[in-house]
Amino acid sequence: METTFSIGAAHWAYLLGVAVIVVTMIFRANVVVPSIVATFCVALAWSGSPVSAIGSIFGASFVAAKELFNIFLVIALMTALLNALKGLRSDIRMVEPFRAVMKNGHVSYFILAGVTYFISLFFWPTPAVPLVSAVLLPAAIAAGLPPLAGAAAIAIAGQGMALSSDYVIGVAPGISAKASGTVAAVVADRALVLSMVVGAIALIMVYVTLRKHFKAPSGALLDQWQAQASEGGAVAHDEGTTHKAEIAQGTRRDEPLFSESDIDRELHDIERKRVKWSKLFAVITPIAFLGVVALMVLPKFVGGLPTIKGGDAASLVGGMAAALMIFATLAMHGPRKMLDASADHITEGFVFAFRAMGSVLPIAGFFFLGASETAASILGLPADKTPSLLFELVQSAQQWIPHNPLLVGFGVLIVGMITGIDGSGFSGLPLTGALAGAMAPVSGVDAATLAALGQMGAIWTGGGTLIAWSSLIAVAGFARVPVLDAVRVLTVPVLTGLAAATIFAVTFF
Repeated sequence: METTFSIGAAHWAYLLGVAVIVVTMIFRANVVVPSIVATFCVALAWSGSPVSAIGSIFGASFVAAKELFNIFLVIALMTALLNALKGLRSDIRMVEPFRAVMKNGHVSYFILAGVTYFISLFFWPTPAVPLVSAVLLPAAIAAGLPPLAGAAAIAIAGQGMALSSDYVIGVAPGISAKASGTVAAVVADRALVLSMVVGAIALIMVYVTLRKHFKAPSGALLDQWQAQASEGGAVAHDEGTTHKAEIAQGTRRDEPLFSESDIDRELHDIERKRVKWSKLFAVITPIAFLGVVALMVLPKFVGGLPTIKGGDAASLVGGMAAALMIFATLAMHGPRKMLDASADHITEGFVFAFRAMGSVLPIAGFFFLGASETAASILGLPADKTPSLLFELVQSAQQWIPHNPLLVGFGVLIVGMITGIDGSGFSGLPLTGALAGAMAPVSGVDAATLAALGQMGAIWTGGGTLIAWSSLIAVAGFARVPVLDAVRVLTVPVLTGLAAATIFAVTFF
């Protein structure tokens, strides 16, 4: 195949930047500074102007912020809603009824997974894990579920299944789609299916492995667990690109709610006149978001219904969160204080969003240099005169790239897993997305499928199931089990699930 471009200094600078960032991730160090330095070097190699190269450092992050700001806004509004629900204790009421059906360890295991998945899908695992750990985990342990099994179920369902698809909030598929040049809704749909494949296999394998340790229900199990010191927090929180474990610890409740009297005490902390509103929003909130999901999903199966595209879906989720937050704050504080309280909730939401995702901007800015459309904005050049660095690198090396779709699929998955080693999960998505877009024409595999596979590898690894210094620290800490024990239990099931999902994706997508 003839090429109409030549590999120059900018291409080599970009390739070297990718290599340095990946190696930095492997060593579990923060990759923000290497991304900034690499952006400067690529811009300098292309333009030859130190002034333009300095400007590109700002331009890359600015372009990334413009491309991804809708993601930050949705996170902020969803977090604002959760904070408003906490004031009414509606968050506890949403999950508290499930305590009643935790009759034994076997049922408790799947209830923990199901509730964690549902809450994490709408609010992310970071705030969901402390809630589930405080309200449901003590009841599950009293029902005979080993704490290690509880930690595994929460990690697989929250940090694994919910976060790797990120179907409702749309952070992960949004980044992957933007970097790969595909449609976010398509990446989200495929990631949702693949996350369920991985999650189902992992949950079943962990259950089969640990079921012999399940015990008969007994209050003594809960007493023993209460007296047990947690070893899960022994690993440092300050490694990697984002500090999700630290953020999760910051959203935990003061104490787990061990008994019904603890639940009653927590719920009675709100004024009597607010109780009806607390109950109402505990019902309305999940129904409202289930309606949003139905509007997103049903047009794919029922003809004639209007299709909600990626940007429209994010707008609908964010708008619903904002509306519910305002009404919940009104119910909690009354009309006089509602204006200030709502503004505070939104401010807290943006603080959380930028703490969780802010460091992704300079990283994404560097990888956006690899695509001509976004690189044009960063470098201040016309789109038709801007190189597509990563695509051209792949094209020039296509004779060394295997054309077997399965090998390419596993290759992108492994790259995603390598980027997840830093314990973030999200910092590698610009790379896996850009690689998916460049590899698709060469391999014959759809770019959205490859982007979803890279997303699976990055988030299942770094999001909190395979890496001890990820937010798995928080899960292990809440469950009061050694974090390395959780890693050992999860490794084989999750890797098996990822391999099966890759085969499934290449075969059916």
